[in-house]
Amino acid sequence: MDTYTGIVEAGSRRAAALGYPTINIPLTDEGVSGIYAALVKIGEEEYEAVAFADQKRKVLEAHVFDFSKDLYGWNVKIHLLKKIRENKRFTDDAKLEEAIAEDIKKAREHFKD
Repeated sequence: MDTYTGIVEAGSRRAAALGYPTINIPLTDEGVSGIYAALVKIGEEEYEAVAFADQKRKVLEAHVFDFSKDLYGWNVKIHLLKKIRENKRFTDDAKLEEAIAEDIKKAREHFKD
């Protein structure tokens, strides 16, 4: 799949409030949307992640597994590996939290294969 590079910027912090902090980079590719298993390259290291391509906000955000360092201003690469599902709008935070947990489970399963 595709790789996207950008400087990490502040997002809405909605996922972080639910316990799933993300890094956010601008998304200019109009042909990508949905939830993906992804690899995130930070410096020389690669990390497993789940990523969300949001065409409405023009942002690609990734929840990097087992990572907590502040990356605002860092240049990162997000490599989308496998699409998990299409975007879905959640007005209820409990349902969003449940969906994120399921997306993470599916992405982690991808890396076990």
